[in-house]
Amino acid sequence: MKPIGYWLNRADRAFTTHMDAMLTEFGLTRITWQVLNVVADTPEATDTDIHTVLAANADPATLDAVIVTTLTGDWTTRPEPGRLTLTDHGRRRLADVTDRVAAFRAQSMHGITEDEYRTAVSVLERMTRNVETAAV
Repeated sequence: MKPIGYWLNRADRAFTTHMDAMLTEFGLTRITWQVLNVVADTPEATDTDIHTVLAANADPATLDAVIVTTLTGDWTTRPEPGRLTLTDHGRRRLADVTDRVAAFRAQSMHGITEDEYRTAVSVLERMTRNVETAAV
């Protein structure tokens, strides 16, 4: 049996590769989609909100570049400096993307029960906290 680190890395690459390919028609990547979701879930999200929520997903320079991409792609706008909100156009397009991502999630969950999913997430969360809080 391969160790958990192998499967974590392989799963992340598989999710990113598949989602990037699926989202290409929308002009998005997985990380761009994640940024848009932070903006959608946080009215007038700040750049700091995005950096905080997605710190484990990308480095600050990548997140800054993605924020610019959402602005230049007419997904988001700045109601004031340092804040982001979805444009009406972005909101409509994000709904289409969300439908596609839901289908991807259903595919990734094939043969996995909700209880199995919750257990896997719980175990990974505890393992991560164990490592993050361990004395070096």
